[in-house]
Amino acid sequence: MQRDANTPRRRPGDAPPGLSGDYRVEVLPSIESLSRAMWEDLAPADDPMWSRALFTAMERGGIGPDGYAYIVVRRRAAVRAVLPVCRFRELRLDGLVGPDERRFLTPVGRLFPGLLRVPALLCGNLLGQGHVLTPGGRPGQTVQRLLIDAALDYARRERLGTVVFKDFAPAELRPLRAALRHSGFFFAPGLPDTELRLGHGSFDGYLEALPAKPRRNARSKMRKFRARPGLRIEILDQFAELLPQILALYRQVMERADQFLDILDAPFFDAVHAQSEPRRRLVACFEGDTLVAFLLCLFAGSGAVGARIGLDYRLAHEARLYHIVHYAAIDLALTSGCDHIRFAQTAYLPKMELGCDLVPQSYAITHLRPVRRAVLRRTLPRTLAAARTRALGPRLAAATDTPALSSRPHFLPDAERPADAPS
Repeated sequence: MQRDANTPRRRPGDAPPGLSGDYRVEVLPSIESLSRAMWEDLAPADDPMWSRALFTAMERGGIGPDGYAYIVVRRRAAVRAVLPVCRFRELRLDGLVGPDERRFLTPVGRLFPGLLRVPALLCGNLLGQGHVLTPGGRPGQTVQRLLIDAALDYARRERLGTVVFKDFAPAELRPLRAALRHSGFFFAPGLPDTELRLGHGSFDGYLEALPAKPRRNARSKMRKFRARPGLRIEILDQFAELLPQILALYRQVMERADQFLDILDAPFFDAVHAQSEPRRRLVACFEGDTLVAFLLCLFAGSGAVGARIGLDYRLAHEARLYHIVHYAAIDLALTSGCDHIRFAQTAYLPKMELGCDLVPQSYAITHLRPVRRAVLRRTLPRTLAAARTRALGPRLAAATDTPALSSRPHFLPDAERPADAPS
Protein backbone atom coordinates (compact mmCIF):
# COMPACT_ATOMS: atom_id res chain seq x y z
CA MET A 1 0.00 0.00 0.00
CA GLN A 2 1.25 3.48 -0.82
CA ARG A 3 1.48 6.01 2.02
CA ASP A 4 1.29 9.72 1.16
CA ALA A 5 4.48 11.52 2.15
CA ASN A 6 2.45 14.14 4.02
CA THR A 7 0.45 11.59 6.02
CA PRO A 8 1.80 11.31 9.56
CA ARG A 9 2.87 7.80 10.51
CA ARG A 10 0.74 6.28 13.23
CA ARG A 11 2.46 5.54 16.47
CA PRO A 12 2.43 1.93 17.78
CA GLY A 13 -0.85 1.34 19.57
CA ASP A 14 -2.78 4.12 17.81
CA ALA A 15 -6.11 3.10 16.31
CA PRO A 16 -6.46 3.59 12.52
CA PRO A 17 -8.20 6.80 11.44
CA GLY A 18 -11.95 6.66 11.91
CA LEU A 19 -11.85 3.95 14.57
CA SER A 20 -13.03 4.44 18.10
CA GLY A 21 -10.47 5.27 20.73
CA ASP A 22 -11.94 2.36 22.71
CA TYR A 23 -9.50 0.15 20.83
CA ARG A 24 -5.88 -0.24 21.84
CA VAL A 25 -3.09 -2.31 20.30
CA GLU A 26 -0.15 -3.63 22.31
CA VAL A 27 2.89 -5.57 21.17
CA LEU A 28 4.06 -7.74 24.07
CA PRO A 29 7.56 -9.27 24.08
CA SER A 30 6.89 -12.69 25.60
CA ILE A 31 4.22 -15.24 26.41
CA GLU A 32 4.97 -14.43 30.05
CA SER A 33 3.37 -11.01 29.44
CA LEU A 34 0.00 -12.71 28.86
CA SER A 35 -1.99 -14.18 31.71
CA ARG A 36 -2.43 -17.93 31.79
CA ALA A 37 -6.19 -17.64 32.30
CA MET A 38 -6.62 -15.33 29.29
CA TRP A 39 -4.51 -17.55 27.01
CA GLU A 40 -6.36 -20.71 28.03
CA ASP A 41 -9.68 -18.96 27.47
CA LEU A 42 -8.79 -17.94 23.89
CA ALA A 43 -6.54 -20.76 22.61
CA PRO A 44 -8.06 -23.82 20.85
CA ALA A 45 -8.91 -26.22 23.66
CA ASP A 46 -8.20 -29.39 21.67
CA ASP A 47 -4.93 -28.33 20.00
CA PRO A 48 -1.84 -29.00 22.14
CA MET A 49 0.32 -27.01 19.70
CA TRP A 50 -1.41 -23.90 21.12
CA SER A 51 -0.64 -24.62 24.75
CA ARG A 52 0.98 -21.74 26.61
CA ALA A 53 3.78 -24.03 27.77
CA LEU A 54 4.69 -24.95 24.19
CA PHE A 55 5.10 -21.25 23.31
CA THR A 56 7.31 -20.95 26.40
CA ALA A 57 9.44 -23.84 25.09
CA MET A 58 9.65 -22.16 21.66
CA GLU A 59 10.91 -18.95 23.27
CA ARG A 60 13.52 -20.83 25.31
CA GLY A 61 14.86 -22.82 22.38
CA GLY A 62 16.91 -21.59 19.46
CA ILE A 63 14.70 -23.32 16.90
CA GLY A 64 14.80 -20.75 14.09
CA PRO A 65 13.30 -17.35 14.94
CA ASP A 66 15.41 -14.55 16.37
CA GLY A 67 12.58 -13.38 18.61
CA TYR A 68 8.88 -13.55 19.41
CA ALA A 69 6.09 -11.07 20.11
CA TYR A 70 2.33 -11.07 20.67
CA ILE A 71 0.05 -8.48 19.08
CA VAL A 72 -2.89 -7.87 21.41
CA VAL A 73 -6.01 -5.88 20.53
CA ARG A 74 -8.06 -4.60 23.45
CA ARG A 75 -11.38 -2.82 23.51
CA ARG A 76 -11.47 -0.92 26.74
CA ALA A 77 -9.93 -3.48 29.13
CA ALA A 78 -11.15 -6.61 27.34
CA VAL A 79 -8.82 -8.58 25.07
CA ARG A 80 -10.43 -8.93 21.63
CA ALA A 81 -7.62 -10.75 19.80
CA VAL A 82 -4.10 -12.11 20.13
CA LEU A 83 -1.78 -12.81 17.18
CA PRO A 84 1.60 -14.45 17.94
CA VAL A 85 4.43 -13.42 15.61
CA CYS A 86 8.08 -14.40 15.32
CA ARG A 87 11.01 -12.53 13.81
CA PHE A 88 13.51 -13.99 11.36
CA ARG A 89 16.50 -11.85 10.47
CA GLU A 90 17.28 -14.29 7.64
CA LEU A 91 14.35 -16.50 6.74
CA ARG A 92 15.11 -18.88 3.89
CA LEU A 93 12.07 -18.67 1.65
CA ASP A 94 13.59 -21.45 -0.44
CA GLY A 95 13.41 -23.63 2.69
CA LEU A 96 9.62 -23.64 2.33
CA VAL A 97 9.88 -25.63 -0.90
CA GLY A 98 11.60 -28.79 -2.09
CA PRO A 99 14.99 -29.19 -3.82
CA ASP A 100 13.55 -29.08 -7.35
CA GLU A 101 11.72 -25.83 -6.61
CA ARG A 102 14.85 -24.36 -5.00
CA ARG A 103 16.62 -24.83 -8.34
CA PHE A 104 13.78 -22.95 -10.05
CA LEU A 105 14.19 -20.06 -7.59
CA THR A 106 17.97 -19.82 -8.08
CA PRO A 107 17.74 -17.35 -11.03
CA VAL A 108 15.43 -15.15 -8.92
CA GLY A 109 18.06 -15.09 -6.21
CA ARG A 110 20.70 -14.06 -8.75
CA LEU A 111 18.58 -11.19 -10.07
CA PHE A 112 17.59 -10.02 -6.58
CA PRO A 113 20.38 -10.91 -4.14
CA GLY A 114 18.95 -11.42 -0.69
CA LEU A 115 15.35 -11.80 -1.87
CA LEU A 116 15.16 -15.48 -0.90
CA ARG A 117 16.99 -15.08 2.42
CA VAL A 118 15.06 -12.25 3.90
CA PRO A 119 14.21 -10.51 7.14
CA ALA A 120 10.67 -11.75 7.75
CA LEU A 121 7.82 -11.70 10.21
CA LEU A 122 5.80 -14.91 10.54
CA CYS A 123 2.30 -14.52 11.97
CA GLY A 124 0.51 -17.42 13.63
CA ASN A 125 2.15 -20.50 15.11
CA LEU A 126 5.61 -21.53 13.95
CA LEU A 127 4.98 -25.18 14.87
CA GLY A 128 1.25 -25.56 14.22
CA GLN A 129 -1.87 -24.38 12.44
CA GLY A 130 -2.41 -20.63 12.17
CA HIS A 131 -5.05 -18.96 14.32
CA VAL A 132 -6.01 -15.51 15.50
CA LEU A 133 -7.08 -16.00 19.11
CA THR A 134 -10.42 -14.25 19.71
CA PRO A 135 -13.26 -14.71 22.22
CA GLY A 136 -15.81 -15.53 19.53
CA GLY A 137 -13.55 -17.56 17.28
CA ARG A 138 -13.61 -14.99 14.43
CA PRO A 139 -12.25 -11.45 14.59
CA GLY A 140 -14.58 -8.64 13.52
CA GLN A 141 -13.63 -6.25 10.72
CA THR A 142 -12.24 -3.61 13.06
CA VAL A 143 -10.08 -6.12 14.88
CA GLN A 144 -8.88 -7.59 11.56
CA ARG A 145 -7.71 -4.17 10.36
CA LEU A 146 -6.01 -3.44 13.66
CA LEU A 147 -4.16 -6.76 13.72
CA ILE A 148 -2.97 -6.56 10.12
CA ASP A 149 -1.94 -2.91 10.41
CA ALA A 150 -0.13 -3.68 13.66
CA ALA A 151 1.73 -6.60 12.08
CA LEU A 152 2.85 -4.42 9.16
CA ASP A 153 3.85 -1.56 11.46
CA TYR A 154 5.80 -3.96 13.66
CA ALA A 155 7.57 -5.37 10.59
CA ARG A 156 8.55 -1.84 9.54
CA ARG A 157 9.93 -0.98 12.96
CA GLU A 158 11.92 -4.21 13.07
CA ARG A 159 13.06 -3.81 9.44
CA LEU A 160 11.47 -7.11 8.39
CA GLY A 161 10.47 -6.74 4.76
CA THR A 162 8.48 -9.94 4.23
CA VAL A 163 5.33 -10.64 6.25
CA VAL A 164 3.73 -14.10 6.18
CA PHE A 165 0.53 -15.43 7.76
CA LYS A 166 1.54 -19.09 7.98
CA ASP A 167 -0.52 -22.28 7.62
CA PHE A 168 -4.03 -20.91 8.03
CA ALA A 169 -6.82 -23.40 7.30
CA PRO A 170 -9.75 -22.15 5.16
CA ALA A 171 -12.04 -21.47 8.13
CA GLU A 172 -9.32 -19.43 9.84
CA LEU A 173 -8.26 -17.52 6.72
CA ARG A 174 -11.73 -16.76 5.37
CA PRO A 175 -12.61 -13.91 7.76
CA LEU A 176 -9.18 -12.32 7.21
CA ARG A 177 -8.94 -12.72 3.44
CA ALA A 178 -10.52 -9.44 2.33
CA ALA A 179 -8.58 -7.34 4.85
CA LEU A 180 -5.32 -9.09 3.95
CA ARG A 181 -5.88 -8.55 0.23
CA HIS A 182 -6.69 -4.89 0.88
CA SER A 183 -3.36 -4.56 2.71
CA GLY A 184 -1.36 -5.96 -0.23
CA PHE A 185 -1.16 -9.64 0.70
CA PHE A 186 -1.40 -12.41 -1.86
CA PHE A 187 -2.17 -16.07 -1.17
CA ALA A 188 -0.26 -19.26 -1.87
CA PRO A 189 -0.90 -22.92 -1.08
CA GLY A 190 0.84 -24.41 1.92
CA LEU A 191 1.39 -28.05 2.74
CA PRO A 192 -1.76 -29.64 4.15
CA ASP A 193 -1.95 -30.91 7.68
CA THR A 194 -2.86 -34.56 8.34
CA GLU A 195 -5.58 -35.61 10.76
CA LEU A 196 -6.89 -39.03 11.74
CA ARG A 197 -10.40 -39.04 13.15
CA LEU A 198 -10.84 -41.58 15.92
CA GLY A 199 -14.27 -43.13 16.28
CA HIS A 200 -13.06 -46.55 17.36
CA GLY A 201 -13.25 -48.21 20.76
CA SER A 202 -9.88 -49.90 20.41
CA PHE A 203 -6.85 -50.26 18.17
CA ASP A 204 -8.30 -53.50 16.81
CA GLY A 205 -11.46 -51.56 15.95
CA TYR A 206 -9.33 -48.96 14.14
CA LEU A 207 -7.61 -51.69 12.10
CA GLU A 208 -10.91 -53.32 11.20
CA ALA A 209 -12.24 -49.99 9.91
CA LEU A 210 -9.36 -49.62 7.42
CA PRO A 211 -9.88 -50.69 3.81
CA ALA A 212 -8.60 -54.18 3.04
CA LYS A 213 -5.21 -53.33 1.54
CA PRO A 214 -4.10 -50.83 4.22
CA ARG A 215 -5.32 -53.29 6.88
CA ARG A 216 -3.22 -56.11 5.37
CA ASN A 217 -0.22 -53.77 5.07
CA ALA A 218 -0.54 -52.70 8.72
CA ARG A 219 -0.64 -56.28 9.98
CA SER A 220 2.29 -57.22 7.74
CA LYS A 221 4.39 -54.33 9.09
CA MET A 222 3.60 -55.26 12.68
CA ARG A 223 4.59 -58.89 12.00
CA LYS A 224 7.91 -57.78 10.50
CA PHE A 225 8.57 -55.59 13.52
CA ARG A 226 7.81 -58.40 15.97
CA ALA A 227 10.02 -60.78 13.99
CA ARG A 228 13.13 -58.73 14.77
CA PRO A 229 14.58 -59.79 18.11
CA GLY A 230 15.35 -57.17 20.74
CA LEU A 231 12.88 -54.51 19.53
CA ARG A 232 10.16 -53.25 21.86
CA ILE A 233 7.79 -50.28 22.23
CA GLU A 234 7.39 -48.37 25.49
CA ILE A 235 5.14 -45.41 26.34
CA LEU A 236 7.05 -43.05 28.65
CA ASP A 237 5.91 -40.18 30.86
CA GLN A 238 9.45 -39.32 31.96
CA PHE A 239 12.30 -39.41 29.46
CA ALA A 240 14.83 -36.79 30.55
CA GLU A 241 17.71 -39.28 30.42
CA LEU A 242 16.83 -40.06 26.80
CA LEU A 243 16.94 -36.46 25.54
CA PRO A 244 20.46 -36.75 23.98
CA GLN A 245 19.34 -39.87 22.03
CA ILE A 246 16.05 -38.17 21.10
CA LEU A 247 17.90 -35.19 19.67
CA ALA A 248 20.30 -37.41 17.69
CA LEU A 249 17.45 -39.40 16.11
CA TYR A 250 15.52 -36.22 15.33
CA ARG A 251 18.58 -34.81 13.56
CA GLN A 252 18.77 -37.93 11.39
CA VAL A 253 15.27 -37.12 10.14
CA MET A 254 15.99 -33.43 9.62
CA GLU A 255 19.14 -34.19 7.61
CA ARG A 256 16.88 -35.92 5.08
CA ALA A 257 14.13 -33.29 5.05
CA ASP A 258 13.28 -31.61 1.75
CA GLN A 259 11.68 -28.63 3.50
CA PHE A 260 12.59 -26.87 6.71
CA LEU A 261 11.51 -23.84 8.69
CA ASP A 262 12.21 -24.80 12.28
CA ILE A 263 14.83 -27.18 13.68
CA LEU A 264 14.19 -28.10 17.31
CA ASP A 265 17.08 -28.07 19.74
CA ALA A 266 18.00 -29.39 23.19
CA PRO A 267 16.62 -26.40 25.19
CA PHE A 268 13.26 -26.81 23.42
CA PHE A 269 13.03 -30.53 24.23
CA ASP A 270 14.18 -29.82 27.79
CA ALA A 271 11.47 -27.19 28.24
CA VAL A 272 8.73 -29.45 26.81
CA HIS A 273 9.78 -32.25 29.15
CA ALA A 274 9.88 -29.93 32.17
CA GLN A 275 6.30 -28.65 31.67
CA SER A 276 3.20 -30.43 32.92
CA GLU A 277 1.17 -28.95 30.03
CA PRO A 278 0.55 -29.89 27.35
CA ARG A 279 0.36 -33.49 28.45
CA ARG A 280 3.21 -35.28 26.70
CA ARG A 281 4.06 -38.93 26.24
CA LEU A 282 6.95 -40.43 24.34
CA VAL A 283 6.31 -43.40 22.07
CA ALA A 284 9.77 -44.96 22.34
CA CYS A 285 11.16 -47.90 20.39
CA PHE A 286 14.22 -49.61 21.83
CA GLU A 287 16.69 -52.13 20.50
CA GLY A 288 18.01 -53.51 23.76
CA ASP A 289 18.78 -50.38 25.78
CA THR A 290 19.26 -48.13 22.73
CA LEU A 291 16.54 -45.81 21.52
CA VAL A 292 16.05 -46.38 17.77
CA ALA A 293 12.82 -44.46 17.12
CA PHE A 294 10.43 -42.11 18.87
CA LEU A 295 7.29 -40.09 18.30
CA LEU A 296 6.67 -37.24 20.74
CA CYS A 297 2.92 -37.05 21.38
CA LEU A 298 1.16 -34.04 22.90
CA PHE A 299 -2.41 -33.95 24.24
CA ALA A 300 -5.01 -31.25 24.97
CA GLY A 301 -8.71 -31.81 25.53
CA SER A 302 -9.91 -34.39 23.01
CA GLY A 303 -7.02 -33.76 20.60
CA ALA A 304 -3.58 -35.26 20.15
CA VAL A 305 -0.60 -34.43 17.96
CA GLY A 306 2.31 -36.64 16.93
CA ALA A 307 4.55 -33.60 17.09
CA ARG A 308 8.05 -34.76 16.10
CA ILE A 309 9.63 -38.03 15.06
CA GLY A 310 13.11 -39.50 15.20
CA LEU A 311 14.40 -42.61 13.41
CA ASP A 312 17.57 -44.65 13.31
CA TYR A 313 17.86 -45.19 9.57
CA ARG A 314 20.21 -48.10 10.14
CA LEU A 315 17.15 -50.31 10.67
CA ALA A 316 14.14 -48.02 10.12
CA HIS A 317 13.14 -49.56 6.78
CA GLU A 318 13.52 -53.25 7.57
CA ALA A 319 11.86 -52.94 10.99
CA ARG A 320 9.08 -50.62 9.71
CA LEU A 321 9.84 -48.20 12.54
CA TYR A 322 8.03 -45.25 10.98
CA HIS A 323 4.70 -47.07 10.85
CA ILE A 324 5.18 -48.85 14.17
CA VAL A 325 5.56 -45.65 16.20
CA HIS A 326 2.53 -44.17 14.42
CA TYR A 327 0.43 -47.26 15.19
CA ALA A 328 1.51 -46.98 18.83
CA ALA A 329 0.55 -43.28 18.86
CA ILE A 330 -2.90 -44.07 17.44
CA ASP A 331 -3.40 -46.74 20.11
CA LEU A 332 -2.26 -44.24 22.77
CA ALA A 333 -4.66 -41.56 21.50
CA LEU A 334 -7.54 -44.05 21.55
CA THR A 335 -6.83 -45.17 25.11
CA SER A 336 -6.49 -41.49 26.13
CA GLY A 337 -10.05 -40.76 24.94
CA CYS A 338 -9.06 -38.51 22.00
CA ASP A 339 -11.38 -38.06 19.04
CA HIS A 340 -8.58 -37.10 16.64
CA ILE A 341 -4.80 -37.12 16.28
CA ARG A 342 -2.77 -34.97 13.88
CA PHE A 343 0.61 -35.73 12.40
CA ALA A 344 3.30 -33.67 10.67
CA GLN A 345 3.29 -32.21 7.14
CA THR A 346 5.50 -34.96 5.69
CA ALA A 347 5.25 -38.46 4.17
CA TYR A 348 1.68 -37.98 2.99
CA LEU A 349 1.07 -41.31 1.29
CA PRO A 350 1.98 -43.40 4.35
CA LYS A 351 -0.24 -41.16 6.48
CA MET A 352 -3.12 -41.53 4.04
CA GLU A 353 -2.69 -45.30 4.39
CA LEU A 354 -3.07 -44.82 8.14
CA GLY A 355 -6.49 -43.33 7.35
CA CYS A 356 -5.62 -39.65 7.71
CA ASP A 357 -7.54 -36.85 6.04
CA LEU A 358 -5.79 -33.87 4.50
CA VAL A 359 -6.48 -30.46 6.04
CA PRO A 360 -5.76 -27.67 3.50
CA GLN A 361 -3.61 -24.74 4.64
CA SER A 362 -2.49 -21.52 2.98
CA TYR A 363 0.01 -18.70 3.28
CA ALA A 364 -0.84 -15.01 3.01
CA ILE A 365 2.33 -13.14 1.96
CA THR A 366 3.38 -9.59 1.27
CA HIS A 367 6.52 -7.48 1.09
CA LEU A 368 6.76 -3.92 2.35
CA ARG A 369 8.51 -2.86 -0.88
CA PRO A 370 6.24 -2.89 -3.95
CA VAL A 371 8.84 -4.17 -6.45
CA ARG A 372 9.86 -7.09 -4.26
CA ARG A 373 6.21 -7.79 -3.50
CA ALA A 374 5.54 -8.02 -7.25
CA VAL A 375 8.44 -10.45 -7.75
CA LEU A 376 7.29 -12.68 -4.90
CA ARG A 377 3.70 -12.53 -6.16
CA ARG A 378 4.83 -13.85 -9.56
CA THR A 379 7.15 -16.59 -8.28
CA LEU A 380 6.12 -17.90 -4.86
CA PRO A 381 2.55 -19.17 -5.50
CA ARG A 382 3.65 -21.22 -8.50
CA THR A 383 6.72 -22.53 -6.67
CA LEU A 384 4.81 -23.41 -3.51
CA ALA A 385 2.13 -25.16 -5.57
CA ALA A 386 4.84 -27.24 -7.27
CA ALA A 387 6.36 -28.08 -3.88
CA ARG A 388 2.94 -29.21 -2.66
CA THR A 389 2.52 -31.47 -5.69
CA ARG A 390 5.96 -32.95 -5.11
CA ALA A 391 5.28 -33.57 -1.41
CA LEU A 392 1.87 -35.16 -2.01
CA GLY A 393 2.82 -37.06 -5.13
CA PRO A 394 1.30 -36.22 -8.52
CA ARG A 395 -1.67 -38.60 -8.29
CA LEU A 396 -2.70 -37.59 -4.77
CA ALA A 397 -2.17 -33.90 -5.58
CA ALA A 398 -4.40 -34.23 -8.66
CA ALA A 399 -7.07 -36.01 -6.62
CA THR A 400 -7.12 -33.21 -4.06
CA ASP A 401 -6.43 -30.22 -6.35
CA THR A 402 -9.64 -28.35 -5.56
CA PRO A 403 -10.35 -25.19 -3.55
CA ALA A 404 -11.03 -27.45 -0.55
CA LEU A 405 -8.92 -30.58 -0.41
CA SER A 406 -10.87 -33.80 -0.37
CA SER A 407 -11.31 -35.21 3.11
CA ARG A 408 -11.64 -38.76 1.84
CA PRO A 409 -8.55 -41.00 2.10
CA HIS A 410 -6.90 -42.07 -1.15
CA PHE A 411 -5.08 -45.37 -0.73
CA LEU A 412 -2.39 -46.03 -3.30
CA PRO A 413 -0.50 -49.24 -3.96
CA ASP A 414 2.95 -49.57 -2.38
CA ALA A 415 4.59 -49.37 -5.80
CA GLU A 416 3.23 -45.86 -6.30
CA ARG A 417 4.84 -44.41 -3.18
CA PRO A 418 7.85 -42.11 -3.66
CA ALA A 419 11.09 -43.96 -3.11
CA ASP A 420 12.11 -41.62 -0.29
CA ALA A 421 8.87 -42.04 1.69
CA PRO A 422 9.22 -43.89 5.01
CA SER A 423 8.03 -47.46 4.87
